[in-house]
Amino acid sequence: NGMERMSHCCHTKNKADDELEMTTVCHRPEGLDQLEAQTNFTKQELQILYRGFKNECPSGVVNEETFKHIYAQFFPHGDASMYAHYLFNAFDTTNNGSIKFKDFVMGLSILLRGTLREKLEWTFHLYDINRDGYINREEMTEIVRAIYDMMGKYTYPALKGDVPQQHVDAFFQKMDKNKDGVVTLEEFVIACQEDETMMRSMQLFENVM
Repeated sequence: NGMERMSHCCHTKNKADDELEMTTVCHRPEGLDQLEAQTNFTKQELQILYRGFKNECPSGVVNEETFKHIYAQFFPHGDASMYAHYLFNAFDTTNNGSIKFKDFVMGLSILLRGTLREKLEWTFHLYDINRDGYINREEMTEIVRAIYDMMGKYTYPALKGDVPQQHVDAFFQKMDKNKDGVVTLEEFVIACQEDETMMRSMQLFENVM
C-alpha cells in the first residue's frame, strides 16, 4: 500500500549511500529518542523510515505538490490529487504547508500501529476539513468524492447515479444521532464502532495509504 511503499523505497540505495545516511541519522540521536518515545516505532524502524523519507525528499520537508506527485504514482487509473490534498492537510498538523519527518511518522504511527480509537480520531480529523470540530455533509461529500476519483473508473466501472452522495446520506443517517446536521467526534467513533461495514467504508483510506 502507498505509504508503506513510500517508506520502503530506502532499500534501493547502495551500501556507501546507506552508510552516509546512517551517519546523518546518527547526528540526530536526541530526535530519534524523542520520536521513539512519541510513536509506536522502534529506533531501527525510524532510521529506515528516515532514510526512505530523505530519499524521496532530500530537503527534509515535503510540500503539497511533491506529496501529490508521490501519491499519484500509486493510483495510475484514477485522479488522486484531491485525496492527496486532504491527506496532506491531515499530516500537516501545524498547518504550515509542509510535512516534516516528525509529522510523517507521527501520522504513520497512528495509522499503522495506533489503537482503534486513535485511528478513528485521525480519520475524523481527515474528514473535518475546516477543523471546526464537526463533520458536515459537504465535508464528508468532498472526501468521499475524492476517494472515488482516486480509485478510478476501473474500480467502480458501473456507477449509477451519484453514488458518493448516496454513501454520505447513509453515513449521516447513522452517525448524526441528535439530527443537528453535523457529526461530532463522539458520534463518529460510536457509529463506526457499532457498524463494522461503515467503519470499513470510512477507513477506506487504510487501503489507500
